[in-house]
Amino acid sequence: MNVLVTGVAGFIGYFVAQRLLAEGDVVYGIDNLNDYYDVSLKQDRLAQLLPHPSFSFTNLDLAARDQMIALFQEQSFDRVIHLAAQAGVRYSLKNPYAYADSNLAGFIHILEGCRHHGVEHLVYASSSSVYGANRKVPFATADNVDHPVSLYAATKKANELMAHSYSHLYNLPTTGLRFFTVYGPWGRPDMAYFKFVDAIANNRPIQVYNHGKMQRDFTYIDDVVEGVVRVMRHLPIPIEDATFNTTAPYKLYNIGNHSPVELMRFIEIIEQALGKTAEKEMMPMQPGDVTATYADVADLSAEVGFAPSTPLEVGIEKFVAWYKDYYGLS
Repeated sequence: MNVLVTGVAGFIGYFVAQRLLAEGDVVYGIDNLNDYYDVSLKQDRLAQLLPHPSFSFTNLDLAARDQMIALFQEQSFDRVIHLAAQAGVRYSLKNPYAYADSNLAGFIHILEGCRHHGVEHLVYASSSSVYGANRKVPFATADNVDHPVSLYAATKKANELMAHSYSHLYNLPTTGLRFFTVYGPWGRPDMAYFKFVDAIANNRPIQVYNHGKMQRDFTYIDDVVEGVVRVMRHLPIPIEDATFNTTAPYKLYNIGNHSPVELMRFIEIIEQALGKTAEKEMMPMQPGDVTATYADVADLSAEVGFAPSTPLEVGIEKFVAWYKDYYGLS
Protein backbone atom coordinates (compact mmCIF):
# COMPACT_ATOMS: atom_id res chain seq x y z
CA MET A 1 0.00 0.00 0.00
CA ASN A 2 1.31 3.48 -0.89
CA VAL A 3 0.76 5.88 2.00
CA LEU A 4 1.36 9.63 2.21
CA VAL A 5 2.32 10.72 5.73
CA THR A 6 2.34 14.48 6.27
CA GLY A 7 4.38 15.88 9.14
CA VAL A 8 6.63 12.85 8.83
CA ALA A 9 9.50 14.49 10.74
CA GLY A 10 7.13 15.29 13.59
CA PHE A 11 6.68 13.21 16.73
CA ILE A 12 3.66 11.12 15.71
CA GLY A 13 4.46 11.17 12.00
CA TYR A 14 7.91 9.68 12.56
CA PHE A 15 6.60 6.72 14.55
CA VAL A 16 3.66 6.13 12.20
CA ALA A 17 6.05 6.04 9.22
CA GLN A 18 8.31 3.59 11.06
CA ARG A 19 5.37 1.30 11.78
CA LEU A 20 4.06 1.38 8.21
CA LEU A 21 7.50 0.62 6.78
CA ALA A 22 7.86 -2.31 9.20
CA GLU A 23 4.53 -3.67 7.94
CA GLY A 24 5.65 -3.52 4.31
CA ASP A 25 3.93 -0.35 3.15
CA VAL A 26 5.57 2.23 0.88
CA VAL A 27 5.71 5.60 2.64
CA TYR A 28 6.03 9.02 1.03
CA GLY A 29 6.65 11.65 3.70
CA ILE A 30 6.41 15.42 3.57
CA ASP A 31 7.36 18.02 6.18
CA ASN A 32 8.41 21.67 6.05
CA LEU A 33 10.82 21.28 8.98
CA ASN A 34 9.76 24.60 10.47
CA ASP A 35 11.36 26.06 13.58
CA TYR A 36 8.35 25.97 15.91
CA TYR A 37 10.62 23.78 18.05
CA ASP A 38 14.20 22.49 17.72
CA VAL A 39 14.71 21.61 14.04
CA SER A 40 17.62 19.30 14.87
CA LEU A 41 15.20 16.95 16.65
CA LYS A 42 13.07 16.78 13.49
CA GLN A 43 16.16 16.17 11.37
CA ASP A 44 17.30 13.40 13.69
CA ARG A 45 13.92 11.69 13.45
CA LEU A 46 14.02 11.99 9.68
CA ALA A 47 17.54 10.55 9.58
CA GLN A 48 16.16 7.32 11.06
CA LEU A 49 13.70 6.97 8.15
CA LEU A 50 15.74 8.05 5.12
CA PRO A 51 17.83 4.85 4.76
CA HIS A 52 14.74 2.69 4.32
CA PRO A 53 14.31 1.66 0.65
CA SER A 54 10.51 2.08 0.80
CA PHE A 55 10.65 5.64 2.16
CA SER A 56 10.75 8.87 0.15
CA PHE A 57 10.80 12.42 1.50
CA THR A 58 10.12 15.90 0.18
CA ASN A 59 10.53 19.15 2.10
CA LEU A 60 7.16 20.68 1.37
CA ASP A 61 4.88 23.24 3.00
CA LEU A 62 1.18 22.35 3.11
CA ALA A 63 0.28 25.94 2.31
CA ALA A 64 2.13 25.86 -1.04
CA ARG A 65 -0.87 25.16 -3.27
CA ASP A 66 0.90 24.58 -6.57
CA GLN A 67 3.44 22.23 -5.00
CA MET A 68 0.71 20.28 -3.22
CA ILE A 69 -1.23 19.93 -6.48
CA ALA A 70 1.93 18.67 -8.19
CA LEU A 71 2.57 16.18 -5.38
CA PHE A 72 -0.77 14.45 -5.88
CA GLN A 73 -0.43 14.59 -9.68
CA GLU A 74 3.04 13.04 -9.67
CA GLN A 75 2.50 10.40 -6.98
CA SER A 76 -0.15 7.74 -6.44
CA PHE A 77 -1.40 7.32 -2.87
CA ASP A 78 -3.79 4.64 -1.65
CA ARG A 79 -4.19 6.19 1.79
CA VAL A 80 -3.23 9.53 3.35
CA ILE A 81 -2.35 10.03 7.02
CA HIS A 82 -2.41 13.77 7.58
CA LEU A 83 -0.55 14.69 10.76
CA ALA A 84 1.13 17.95 9.73
CA ALA A 85 -0.28 21.05 11.43
CA GLN A 86 0.71 24.10 13.36
CA ALA A 87 0.45 22.74 16.89
CA GLY A 88 0.25 24.37 20.29
CA VAL A 89 -2.48 26.20 22.18
CA ARG A 90 -0.40 29.08 23.58
CA TYR A 91 1.49 29.74 20.34
CA SER A 92 -1.83 30.47 18.62
CA LEU A 93 -2.06 33.61 20.77
CA LYS A 94 1.25 34.84 19.31
CA ASN A 95 1.10 33.77 15.67
CA PRO A 96 -2.47 33.12 14.52
CA TYR A 97 -1.60 33.36 10.83
CA ALA A 98 0.53 30.20 11.07
CA TYR A 99 -2.65 28.29 11.99
CA ALA A 100 -4.62 29.72 9.09
CA ASP A 101 -1.88 28.79 6.61
CA SER A 102 -1.15 25.26 7.85
CA ASN A 103 -4.34 24.06 9.51
CA LEU A 104 -6.92 25.63 7.21
CA ALA A 105 -5.38 26.31 3.78
CA GLY A 106 -3.11 23.27 4.14
CA PHE A 107 -6.03 21.02 4.98
CA ILE A 108 -7.97 22.19 1.92
CA HIS A 109 -4.98 21.21 -0.22
CA ILE A 110 -5.00 17.73 1.34
CA LEU A 111 -8.75 17.33 0.80
CA GLU A 112 -8.53 18.46 -2.80
CA GLY A 113 -5.62 16.14 -3.50
CA CYS A 114 -7.51 13.18 -2.03
CA ARG A 115 -10.71 14.08 -3.85
CA HIS A 116 -9.17 14.36 -7.30
CA HIS A 117 -6.76 11.43 -7.14
CA GLY A 118 -8.75 8.46 -5.88
CA VAL A 119 -7.39 8.25 -2.32
CA GLU A 120 -9.22 5.40 -0.56
CA HIS A 121 -9.09 6.83 2.96
CA LEU A 122 -7.94 10.08 4.55
CA VAL A 123 -7.02 9.81 8.23
CA TYR A 124 -6.25 13.17 9.83
CA ALA A 125 -5.18 14.50 13.21
CA SER A 126 -7.75 16.39 15.22
CA SER A 127 -7.27 17.15 18.91
CA SER A 128 -8.83 16.81 22.34
CA SER A 129 -8.66 20.62 22.36
CA VAL A 130 -11.90 20.70 20.34
CA TYR A 131 -13.81 19.85 23.52
CA GLY A 132 -12.88 23.31 24.79
CA ALA A 133 -15.15 24.56 27.55
CA ASN A 134 -17.12 21.30 27.85
CA ARG A 135 -17.84 20.31 31.45
CA LYS A 136 -19.15 16.81 30.80
CA VAL A 137 -16.52 14.08 31.18
CA PRO A 138 -15.40 11.78 29.80
CA PHE A 139 -15.38 13.54 26.44
CA ALA A 140 -17.26 11.58 23.78
CA THR A 141 -17.18 12.19 20.04
CA ALA A 142 -20.96 12.69 20.07
CA ASP A 143 -20.60 15.67 22.44
CA ASN A 144 -21.18 19.21 21.21
CA VAL A 145 -17.85 20.93 20.49
CA ASP A 146 -19.03 24.43 19.59
CA HIS A 147 -17.10 26.25 22.30
CA PRO A 148 -13.35 26.09 21.55
CA VAL A 149 -11.19 28.16 23.89
CA SER A 150 -8.20 28.58 21.57
CA LEU A 151 -7.65 29.31 17.89
CA TYR A 152 -5.78 26.01 17.58
CA ALA A 153 -8.87 24.15 18.78
CA ALA A 154 -11.08 26.15 16.42
CA THR A 155 -8.95 25.16 13.42
CA LYS A 156 -9.15 21.50 14.41
CA LYS A 157 -12.93 21.70 14.70
CA ALA A 158 -12.92 23.38 11.29
CA ASN A 159 -10.93 20.45 9.89
CA GLU A 160 -13.59 18.02 11.10
CA LEU A 161 -16.33 20.07 9.42
CA MET A 162 -14.34 20.42 6.20
CA ALA A 163 -13.69 16.67 6.12
CA HIS A 164 -17.39 15.93 6.58
CA SER A 165 -18.32 18.16 3.67
CA TYR A 166 -15.89 16.30 1.38
CA SER A 167 -17.12 12.93 2.63
CA HIS A 168 -20.71 14.00 1.94
CA LEU A 169 -20.16 15.71 -1.40
CA TYR A 170 -17.52 13.47 -2.96
CA ASN A 171 -17.91 10.19 -1.06
CA LEU A 172 -14.33 10.57 0.24
CA PRO A 173 -13.81 8.30 3.28
CA THR A 174 -12.36 10.41 6.11
CA THR A 175 -11.58 9.65 9.74
CA GLY A 176 -10.55 12.27 12.28
CA LEU A 177 -8.56 11.32 15.37
CA ARG A 178 -8.84 13.46 18.49
CA PHE A 179 -5.48 12.91 20.20
CA PHE A 180 -5.20 13.30 23.97
CA THR A 181 -1.79 14.60 25.24
CA VAL A 182 0.55 12.31 23.34
CA TYR A 183 3.94 11.68 24.99
CA GLY A 184 6.98 9.43 24.73
CA PRO A 185 10.53 9.16 23.33
CA TRP A 186 11.36 11.58 20.50
CA GLY A 187 8.51 13.78 21.73
CA ARG A 188 7.86 17.50 21.31
CA PRO A 189 9.95 19.88 23.45
CA ASP A 190 7.01 22.28 23.78
CA MET A 191 4.95 19.73 25.73
CA ALA A 192 4.77 19.85 29.53
CA TYR A 193 6.31 16.42 30.18
CA PHE A 194 9.35 17.30 28.03
CA LYS A 195 9.72 20.74 29.63
CA PHE A 196 9.42 19.27 33.12
CA VAL A 197 12.01 16.54 32.54
CA ASP A 198 14.39 19.00 30.90
CA ALA A 199 14.04 21.54 33.71
CA ILE A 200 14.32 19.06 36.58
CA ALA A 201 17.29 17.27 34.98
CA ASN A 202 19.08 20.62 34.60
CA ASN A 203 18.18 21.97 38.06
CA ARG A 204 15.72 24.59 36.87
CA PRO A 205 12.30 25.26 38.40
CA ILE A 206 9.14 24.10 36.64
CA GLN A 207 6.04 26.22 36.12
CA VAL A 208 2.88 24.55 37.41
CA TYR A 209 -0.20 26.13 35.87
CA ASN A 210 -3.51 26.64 37.66
CA HIS A 211 -1.61 25.90 40.88
CA GLY A 212 -1.58 22.21 39.97
CA LYS A 213 -5.37 21.88 39.82
CA MET A 214 -5.49 20.21 36.43
CA GLN A 215 -5.95 16.74 34.95
CA ARG A 216 -4.71 15.29 31.69
CA ASP A 217 -5.41 12.06 29.83
CA PHE A 218 -1.84 11.13 28.82
CA THR A 219 -1.50 8.78 25.83
CA TYR A 220 1.73 6.93 25.12
CA ILE A 221 3.09 7.15 21.59
CA ASP A 222 2.99 3.38 20.94
CA ASP A 223 -0.74 3.37 21.70
CA VAL A 224 -1.31 6.33 19.41
CA VAL A 225 0.54 4.67 16.54
CA GLU A 226 -1.44 1.45 17.03
CA GLY A 227 -4.65 3.45 16.87
CA VAL A 228 -3.63 5.43 13.78
CA VAL A 229 -2.53 2.39 11.78
CA ARG A 230 -5.57 0.31 12.74
CA VAL A 231 -7.89 3.16 11.80
CA MET A 232 -6.11 3.68 8.47
CA ARG A 233 -6.87 0.07 7.55
CA HIS A 234 -10.47 0.38 8.82
CA LEU A 235 -12.54 2.38 6.35
CA PRO A 236 -15.53 4.30 7.74
CA ILE A 237 -18.78 2.69 6.71
CA PRO A 238 -21.64 5.01 5.64
CA ILE A 239 -24.66 4.57 7.89
CA GLU A 240 -28.13 6.07 8.04
CA ASP A 241 -28.40 8.74 10.71
CA ALA A 242 -31.76 9.38 12.33
CA THR A 243 -30.87 13.00 13.04
CA PHE A 244 -29.04 14.11 9.88
CA ASN A 245 -29.82 13.52 6.21
CA THR A 246 -26.41 12.17 5.20
CA THR A 247 -24.69 8.84 4.73
CA ALA A 248 -21.20 10.27 4.41
CA PRO A 249 -18.27 7.83 4.91
CA TYR A 250 -17.07 9.90 7.85
CA LYS A 251 -15.93 9.01 11.38
CA LEU A 252 -14.34 10.54 14.46
CA TYR A 253 -12.51 8.70 17.24
CA ASN A 254 -10.85 9.72 20.48
CA ILE A 255 -7.31 8.37 20.90
CA GLY A 256 -6.73 8.66 24.64
CA ASN A 257 -5.75 6.54 27.62
CA HIS A 258 -9.23 7.09 29.19
CA SER A 259 -7.52 7.56 32.56
CA PRO A 260 -6.91 11.21 33.57
CA VAL A 261 -4.05 11.96 35.95
CA GLU A 262 -3.77 14.88 38.38
CA LEU A 263 -1.00 17.30 37.43
CA MET A 264 0.74 16.99 40.80
CA ARG A 265 0.73 13.18 40.50
CA PHE A 266 2.15 13.55 36.99
CA ILE A 267 5.01 15.61 38.42
CA GLU A 268 5.61 13.00 41.13
CA ILE A 269 5.96 10.29 38.48
CA ILE A 270 8.53 12.38 36.62
CA GLU A 271 10.43 13.06 39.86
CA GLN A 272 10.52 9.34 40.64
CA ALA A 273 11.78 8.48 37.14
CA LEU A 274 14.54 11.10 37.38
CA GLY A 275 15.35 10.48 41.04
CA LYS A 276 15.14 14.23 41.67
CA THR A 277 12.65 16.61 43.26
CA ALA A 278 11.32 19.53 41.24
CA GLU A 279 11.41 23.13 42.37
CA LYS A 280 7.88 24.29 41.59
CA GLU A 281 6.65 27.76 40.65
CA MET A 282 2.87 27.88 41.03
CA MET A 283 1.27 29.83 38.20
CA PRO A 284 -2.27 30.93 37.27
CA MET A 285 -4.33 29.30 34.54
CA GLN A 286 -3.07 30.20 31.07
CA PRO A 287 -5.32 31.66 28.34
CA GLY A 288 -6.66 28.97 26.01
CA ASP A 289 -5.96 26.12 28.44
CA VAL A 290 -8.50 23.74 29.99
CA THR A 291 -8.61 22.21 33.46
CA ALA A 292 -9.18 18.59 32.45
CA THR A 293 -9.18 16.17 29.53
CA TYR A 294 -10.65 12.67 29.65
CA ALA A 295 -11.27 10.45 26.61
CA ASP A 296 -14.24 8.18 26.07
CA VAL A 297 -12.84 5.50 23.74
CA ALA A 298 -15.87 3.19 23.62
CA ASP A 299 -16.33 3.73 19.86
CA LEU A 300 -12.67 3.05 19.12
CA SER A 301 -12.73 -0.13 21.18
CA ALA A 302 -16.00 -1.43 19.73
CA GLU A 303 -15.36 -0.59 16.07
CA VAL A 304 -11.57 -0.83 15.69
CA GLY A 305 -10.88 -3.34 18.46
CA PHE A 306 -8.31 -1.28 20.33
CA ALA A 307 -8.02 1.05 23.30
CA PRO A 308 -4.82 2.69 24.63
CA SER A 309 -3.65 1.22 27.94
CA THR A 310 0.02 2.04 28.65
CA PRO A 311 0.34 3.20 32.29
CA LEU A 312 1.82 6.67 32.71
CA GLU A 313 4.56 5.31 34.97
CA VAL A 314 5.75 2.98 32.21
CA GLY A 315 5.63 5.63 29.51
CA ILE A 316 7.47 8.26 31.55
CA GLU A 317 10.22 5.77 32.44
CA LYS A 318 10.74 5.14 28.72
CA PHE A 319 10.76 8.85 27.91
CA VAL A 320 13.27 9.65 30.63
CA ALA A 321 15.55 6.81 29.44
CA TRP A 322 15.40 8.21 25.88
CA TYR A 323 15.96 11.78 27.09
CA LYS A 324 19.08 10.83 29.02
CA ASP A 325 20.45 8.87 26.08
CA TYR A 326 19.64 11.54 23.47
CA TYR A 327 21.13 14.40 25.48
CA GLY A 328 24.04 12.37 26.85
CA LEU A 329 23.09 12.49 30.52
CA SER A 330 24.17 9.82 33.00
